[in-house]
Amino acid sequence: MAPAADTIMLPARPEPIAVSAAQTAVIVIDMQNAYASPGGYLDLAGFDISGAARVIRNTKGVLEVARAAGLPVIYFQNGWDADYVEAGGPGSPNFHKSNALKTMRERPELQGKLLARGTWDYELVDDLKPEPGDIVLHKTRYSGFFNSQLDSTLRSRGIRNIVLVGIATNVCVESTLRDGFFLEYFGVVLEDATHQAGPEFVQQAAIYNIEKFFGWVSSVADFKGAFGQIAPDN
Repeated sequence: MAPAADTIMLPARPEPIAVSAAQTAVIVIDMQNAYASPGGYLDLAGFDISGAARVIRNTKGVLEVARAAGLPVIYFQNGWDADYVEAGGPGSPNFHKSNALKTMRERPELQGKLLARGTWDYELVDDLKPEPGDIVLHKTRYSGFFNSQLDSTLRSRGIRNIVLVGIATNVCVESTLRDGFFLEYFGVVLEDATHQAGPEFVQQAAIYNIEKFFGWVSSVADFKGAFGQIAPDN
């Protein structure tokens, strides 16, 4: 099969990947106050969020290029209803493993304030607000593909390639890319537009796992270089 007319080579590891701009979308994972702002869930739970400012800055540049090139931009917000019914009860692994839920059980004064829809914690950070034409989806688990509209949203637009940015590399970013792999999507992570939850070594481990087994790893500069010259159809 001949490559599409708009196919470009995106520099990446372990090798460059050929992608069609018309078949590519950028997915912004959980760039919420919960994960990227002082006083948000990750900060209150004791995780280091010092790298979040870099992710916000770099993601903003990625989205400017993506929109100019006509790529769909899809935002995810992670969280649950105000009563946390969607989070699952004691019969759900999520109840036991979610650090947000555990933090609220340990600190009852935070109950109802972390990752609940309608709260400041749940909202996207001010510097990365969606623009007209962007898509915003809700998810209740780490993976953006689980019980969400992501797969149908992508397939209805003919998307085969997903470029992921956001937080956390080792949790929601990797989970989304991994599930996409099983659904036959080509997943690319922009390494310097992501940040891990946990010590710095987990970023290296997550990137290694993605590069070696489930997808490709590129950079903000390489994304801008590859897609920055594409003019929108109109």
